[in-house]
Amino acid sequence: MKIITWFGILTLDDSGKVVEWDMLSKDTGALAERLVQPKETNMAIPPAGFDLRTAAIECGFVGSTGEYNTLLRDVSIRAAKKQISGGTPDMGIIQAVEALDDIDDAANSLSERLAEWYGMYFPEVGLSSEPLARFVAKYGSRSNVSPDDRLYEKATSSMGAELTGLDEELVRGFAENICTLYDSRSRIEEYLIKSMETTAPNLVNIAGALIGARLVSMAGGLEKLARFPSSTIQVIGANRALFKHLRARAPSPKHGIIFNHPQIKNSPWWQRGKIARALAAKISLAVRMDVYSGNGLNESLKTELDAKIESIKAAHPKPPKRESKGGSVKGKGRSQNKQQNNKSGGRR
Repeated sequence: MKIITWFGILTLDDSGKVVEWDMLSKDTGALAERLVQPKETNMAIPPAGFDLRTAAIECGFVGSTGEYNTLLRDVSIRAAKKQISGGTPDMGIIQAVEALDDIDDAANSLSERLAEWYGMYFPEVGLSSEPLARFVAKYGSRSNVSPDDRLYEKATSSMGAELTGLDEELVRGFAENICTLYDSRSRIEEYLIKSMETTAPNLVNIAGALIGARLVSMAGGLEKLARFPSSTIQVIGANRALFKHLRARAPSPKHGIIFNHPQIKNSPWWQRGKIARALAAKISLAVRMDVYSGNGLNESLKTELDAKIESIKAAHPKPPKRESKGGSVKGKGRSQNKQQNNKSGGRR
């Protein structure tokens, strides 16, 4: 029987005695790498009661018990450092999603300030957010707008105040800084799409790169998301609605982040809950395939999801009829009994 140890491969006879061995070098870095990522997966581990220290000395790997203990300590420390410092790809995805949120908050606040500031000089511009920042960074004063621009006529007839040289320099530089934020956001989105396609291709195929990345971020990692049931995935991001449901007996949320999926967002309201349930079930299966199977993209998941959504839409083409508050069968029975008692004068 061959067994794998941290210092080599040993062959044991039926009595448990070492008859052959293949020792590794005493390089602590290589030994630590072997501990973290073992290459041999078809070999047994040492049986209970087997003395690794004695076997290492008998095979000539170390010369004494003290040398064995010292080397094992050094290798264990190196292996622990490798595990701590070695980040997984989904950790980078989480940081990128958090960076997107921070950029959105900062860019929105700064864009509102730019709109108020530039509105003093060109109130008819009719732009906001990124288009406004690009416009101000390009032209500055409205007198610089080129005749081929669609806002040229508004710029020449604007009722805003004149923009002086110093003010133009400041507001233009401010707009350029906002444009830099939007450029950074675009680069982070590109990184997210590429990373998600490599790390979780099945999740991207079902939910899309950006929705999938946000699910990974809110779950705390791809492997943690794989442990979630589909019912939890369905309402991730609907924290307020869920707490309101638990505290005030409000209706339970039907979807969270996955509401932004086109199949849910573009569907009628009475179909969204059922589509969200089907989508969450396929997301759960896709994530588990990405984490545990390692077989790459499985196109059948998307085909099955599309077929399920089409069946939901075919089965529920019209909104359900709303029942009146006093229209229950039980209520009608009580009303009929009361009328009969009135007709009989209350006699039984």
